[in-house]
Amino acid sequence: MGLFSRLIDDRIASYQRELIETHYREVDNMYRQIRGWRHDYRNHIQTMKAYAAAGDWAAIEHYLDLLDEDLTTVDTSIKTGNPMTDAILNSKISLAKSKGIAVVVDAQIPVRLSSSEIDLCCIIGNLFDNAIEASVKLPEDQRLIRVYMDMKNTQLYISFTNFTAGKKMKKEGALFRSTKGEGHGFGLVRIDAIVERLGGYISRNSEDGAFTTEILLPQV
Repeated sequence: MGLFSRLIDDRIASYQRELIETHYREVDNMYRQIRGWRHDYRNHIQTMKAYAAAGDWAAIEHYLDLLDEDLTTVDTSIKTGNPMTDAILNSKISLAKSKGIAVVVDAQIPVRLSSSEIDLCCIIGNLFDNAIEASVKLPEDQRLIRVYMDMKNTQLYISFTNFTAGKKMKKEGALFRSTKGEGHGFGLVRIDAIVERLGGYISRNSEDGAFTTEILLPQV
């Protein structure tokens, strides 16, 4: 292996470690919020018992409405059947929403995957980061990311689509040109390397103001 190839491998490995650390920080933040709400659970119960003792049913109803609203901010809204996928998707959805990006997800993984959690983390994380980076350049009312995941026979199908302000991205070789910088480029390379190693298939398409990535990963 030549010096240049080793440098490329080192940079990709470094980016992979940074990506995984970022994902775990995001997931940890989400579960910290959940643990915080659970910690306050006893106080909430005591407050409502006090209202009940006073016969203040309107106050109880109002308090329950406030709790319901608060819980929706930490609820794990996406449940695919795969815990790691749930963690990554929900953390990224939270990140996207904080940037004013709407996210529509239809994801089902009804079987145990043979793909490693690290590989899945890298693929989904990179796809989401790329879609978020492109979406924040649009007016807020045009920001939308669509995610679809399901099994197609013995293969896991992953599809990510985001809008691109009507601009068709320029393709250079097997990849589309990145405007984000060096790390973003290594992320694309990493996705391709994982898909190739797993004997999968990847397709990227930039048409009609939308950019779509489709991936098939064998699970046998």
